[in-house]
Amino acid sequence: MPSTSRKTVDLSQYPDLVVIYLGLRVQAFRGLFRLFKLGPQIQKSVEAKPDGLLLHEQLFFGFFPLHVGMRQYWRDFESLEKWVRAMPHQSWWVEFLKNPGGTSFWHETYMKRGGMEAIYDNLHSPVGFLKFAPNLEARGPSFSARKRAGLQGEAPASPVPEQPAGA
Repeated sequence: MPSTSRKTVDLSQYPDLVVIYLGLRVQAFRGLFRLFKLGPQIQKSVEAKPDGLLLHEQLFFGFFPLHVGMRQYWRDFESLEKWVRAMPHQSWWVEFLKNPGGTSFWHETYMKRGGMEAIYDNLHSPVGFLKFAPNLEARGPSFSARKRAGLQGEAPASPVPEQPAGA
């Protein structure tokens, strides 16, 4: 009888490791256009090897509705946060918040040193933490990933205002 091959990993050289799951769900037919536009842009940004990105993997969460995602491993939260505030990610975020284009977006972040945070935008049916934890509006301190995770330090300026102009 063959035995099971078991392995584990030594993460000691990654004391500040961050794992983030991201998902894009197509909510309407026009969302396919956003997905097909964004997919190659994301791949190009990953191929540029942003500082701190250790691994990027593509995932499929479902086909009806189409729900695709990524899992990324970052050296530390600061590297992830710096990349999120830079181009091209910043432009994707601004564009999505102005017009989701028939899609929804979410992410959940887990830190080796402790702390978790999540955001769910335009989601019609819940996933992850949203299915079992109390739901809150992402306003004030909840508008920032750093603050949602309970991390110290000042969050960089957001690429988008918390309140849309004229609100």
